[in-house]
Amino acid sequence: MVGSINKEVELEIKATSFLGFSSYGFIVVGDRGFEFFNDKDPKDFVQIPWAEVDKVAVSVLFGGRYIPRFGFMTKKNGTLTFSTRDNKKTLRAIRKYLGPDKIVKSLGFFQVLGRGIKGIFNRK
Repeated sequence: MVGSINKEVELEIKATSFLGFSSYGFIVVGDRGFEFFNDKDPKDFVQIPWAEVDKVAVSVLFGGRYIPRFGFMTKKNGTLTFSTRDNKKTLRAIRKYLGPDKIVKSLGFFQVLGRGIKGIFNRK
């Protein structure tokens, strides 16, 4: 198994990674970064240092009562999407290290649809 980048662990929780096929494992939130480790394959892991994170996009349903998933928008590698057993608890732990200004609400279905339609008519 690969070593952790964190010296102190804030939260360790069961999770699902949506990179390609879904893989199950656990997430570690610590002082130096965010980590996902697969239960079955020790070669399947993701380590994201806090300096690499640009934003955290959160899918919010029912006025904030339900959060199905969240994604890290990194500076180099795009968006990495995860879900945990308790997403609110995980996001609170992440907020301690990133700050509330880097955690944003993702666009809803109708917002994406509206922007796509506007984009078609605004082309030159």
